Amino acid sequence: MSTLTTTDIADVGHEDGTVFDGQEKLRLDCSLGEESLSTEMKQEAQLTTLGLPPAASFDDSASAGEAPGPLVMDPSDIKVDPSEGHSGPVKRKKGPAPKMLGNEVCSVCGDKASGFHYNVLSCEGCKGFFRRSVIKGAQYACKNSGRCEMDMYMRRKCQQCRLRKCREAGMLEQCVLSEEQIRHKKMKKQHEEETARTSTVVTPNPPPEVAPLAPEQQDMIEKLVAMQKQCNKRSFLDRPKVTPWPQSQDPQNREVRQQRFAHFTELAIMSVQEIVDFAKQLPGFLELTREDQIALLKTSTIEIMLLETSRRYNPAMESITFLKDFSYNKDDFAKAGLQFEFINPIFEFSKGMNDLQLDEAEYALLIAINIFSADRPNVQDHDLVERLQQPYVDLLNSYIRIKRPMDHLMFPRMLMKLVSLRTLSSVHSEQVFALRLQDKKLPPLLSEIWDVHE
Repeated sequence: MSTLTTTDIADVGHEDGTVFDGQEKLRLDCSLGEESLSTEMKQEAQLTTLGLPPAASFDDSASAGEAPGPLVMDPSDIKVDPSEGHSGPVKRKKGPAPKMLGNEVCSVCGDKASGFHYNVLSCEGCKGFFRRSVIKGAQYACKNSGRCEMDMYMRRKCQQCRLRKCREAGMLEQCVLSEEQIRHKKMKKQHEEETARTSTVVTPNPPPEVAPLAPEQQDMIEKLVAMQKQCNKRSFLDRPKVTPWPQSQDPQNREVRQQRFAHFTELAIMSVQEIVDFAKQLPGFLELTREDQIALLKTSTIEIMLLETSRRYNPAMESITFLKDFSYNKDDFAKAGLQFEFINPIFEFSKGMNDLQLDEAEYALLIAINIFSADRPNVQDHDLVERLQQPYVDLLNSYIRIKRPMDHLMFPRMLMKLVSLRTLSSVHSEQVFALRLQDKKLPPLLSEIWDVHE
């Protein structure tokens, strides 16, 4: 089968063309011009469907003045409906239109074509004009008895001739959808897209079966939680020894400021004592040399104090409660002499920890992991510290996988909180230095544990 060129289709108009030498004649309806075919072709058949690939058939090298040659097609490319006989319209093969080359022109007015609309290569203007005319059933009148030559200028002047040219070029009214059909088509497309998205969504696999904790692991968790409760109870019994929080609100009263500072430092001392008692009971801690024990406690104490503080954070009141009865907001910390550069990070960290909703076992394991940190300054036996830490890390991971099987990020998220504590520890060192500048003397235990040299 020979291919079609510009000379085959450029001048197709309203006149008939004999496609085959036999008696059967085909009606072609996608003509792209109004010039007549050669005088050898008959003038009775109307143009209907031509089985041509729309854009790929144009050959820009053809001259507009050349006479068109005969259309030669393979009969196997043409499908005729048997029920309508051989005189019915020819149906073009279904399929996507070929890619536009960018220099095609509208078959109606000669403007730049934007694609194939209603079966015809046309511009956006003629596409919209034909659609509006069909939907409205518009009737136009021509002042020139329907003889207007259609171009980009006349398309605005004579609507009747423009509509006539649209039909002559091959635009099909049955291709125009009503508003209701358009809405239905859009809804159908949206439904198909939603169905496609739903089908592509990977159904989450059920969480893999997690092995339960080993008996020794379960015993370890119960022991750690019991140790913490025992240490907290001891501090609660010592609560009456704490200097009372002054009731006076006078910010200029030096004695009141000192009393508030003493109140906070005494609470800090009780917290340090809790941490030391807890560390001494941790399995493996007493295996370390005394020097390594001191090195670990000096650097981890403030971080563990901040962890314990976050456990006592009340998000509704934005306050921190110590010993069940003592609640403090940011202003209370500031009145005790602390700077907001240290207060704000404490509350932000506490809020972040509160959002994780950790239980007593998770807090206890985090504290144990924090204590056994081999990268602390002045630690000598790094290998032993790491070996002592590893069982607590493994236990925390196993515990989280059992308690939160769908949250695979909880374990790394919790470990990242330990990294945040390192930053807070640096801010705390700056705060301690600022207190010294204010002539606020720390008690001996805090000076020793925080390595402050007076």
